[in-house]
Amino acid sequence: MKKPLIGVVPLVDEERESFWMLPGYFEGIEEAGGIPVMLPLTSDPEDLTQMANFCDGFLFTGGQDVSPRLYGEETREGCGDCCPARDEMEQALLTQALGLDRPVLGICRGIQFLNAALGGTLYQDLPTEHYSKVVHHQERPYDQPSHEVSLLRGSPLAELLGDKTLAVNSCHHQGVRHLADFLSAMAYAPDGLVEAVWMPGKRFVWAVQWHPEFSHKASEASRKIFRAFVERCQE
Repeated sequence: MKKPLIGVVPLVDEERESFWMLPGYFEGIEEAGGIPVMLPLTSDPEDLTQMANFCDGFLFTGGQDVSPRLYGEETREGCGDCCPARDEMEQALLTQALGLDRPVLGICRGIQFLNAALGGTLYQDLPTEHYSKVVHHQERPYDQPSHEVSLLRGSPLAELLGDKTLAVNSCHHQGVRHLADFLSAMAYAPDGLVEAVWMPGKRFVWAVQWHPEFSHKASEASRKIFRAFVERCQE
């Protein structure tokens, strides 16, 4: 059977004027039976249309903070560096992907972007706006868990993993504040922060706040998430 081709949004280092990629994103897709391809950073409508038609699914990666302008707020103290070019590209790419019902997986920034693009809002800085004792920004090694999440009974993620709780790694300082109406929660941290979402009515639109690209070698749950995504891309 032909392997699905999955477009991966590039990571951007503006200081070094470079696009780059963490190997874990590619490894997770490859191990699950897909072929990952890093996309160019572009907002050209014709290019995005061609990419959307060419790829079988899309992975929205981590990276810079999502600009508060995307969800109608002013930038507050604590918000980190943003990348307007990524925000613009991902908005247009998501519209194309949803219109064609292409599978989408968001990771870290991916869940934040997905929520903001679909009408939700974000905590711009968790330590100052949603302080808790939960370790949301762990130190190395990043493949080890730092806290647990509770999986919502009956959610696609709970059905996939067959568990009520999951130990996850965590490295972020922003998070979902108001959940977009188009999305439903699949997991929560002990402090109430939304940790995983899905979009009912679509073939596969999932996003998680943790990092399966770091934990896939040690965590069967992370491998299952990649496999579920790739399998839907293959249909």
